[in-house]
Amino acid sequence: SQLAMDPEVNVPISGIGGIASWQDAVEFIALGASSTQVCTAAMHYGFRMVEDLVDGLTQYLERHGYSCLKDFQGKAVPRITDWGHLNLNYKVVARINPDKCIQCNLCHIACEDGAHQCIRPVQPDVRAFPVVDESSCVGCNLCSLVCPVDDCITMTRIDDPAEKAETWSQRVARTGSTLAAWEASGTHHAGSTTGE
Repeated sequence: SQLAMDPEVNVPISGIGGIASWQDAVEFIALGASSTQVCTAAMHYGFRMVEDLVDGLTQYLERHGYSCLKDFQGKAVPRITDWGHLNLNYKVVARINPDKCIQCNLCHIACEDGAHQCIRPVQPDVRAFPVVDESSCVGCNLCSLVCPVDDCITMTRIDDPAEKAETWSQRVARTGSTLAAWEASGTHHAGSTTGE
């Protein structure tokens, strides 16, 4: 999206990384990509997934009255902002539905290896399904992306929407330094040098 926002960049942008569905492709195109590339998803699901991408994109175009991809290419770019302007008090966490969970532990593996180590795995005689430590979860959504069961893992907002928003820039100004702002957040990652 940074390239799409730069008026001096006049080359096609190809979106790649994490495209596993037509919805992912739509997001990349809305962020300025003129094409998308798929690798891991094709290896994981087979080349049939390309047909699903084409069918989904075609239906998306029809539903929204677009005649081609260029009609919505870059439409989301004006809504992109620097992370320093995001509300730090906004909190979303993963919630696992035990009635839908098949105990595959893919969510735990993905969280353990690529995210924030906040999902405790299924353990015979201890836990029948994975459990999310909501105090450590940052709402990255990785667990729900790897879960093979639709709507088993949902991202749920848990902050108080009435609470006053505070951005990183505001917190740094309020506390006087980046370090003080970080310490004031009270949410240190387990792997940090200042964390718990």
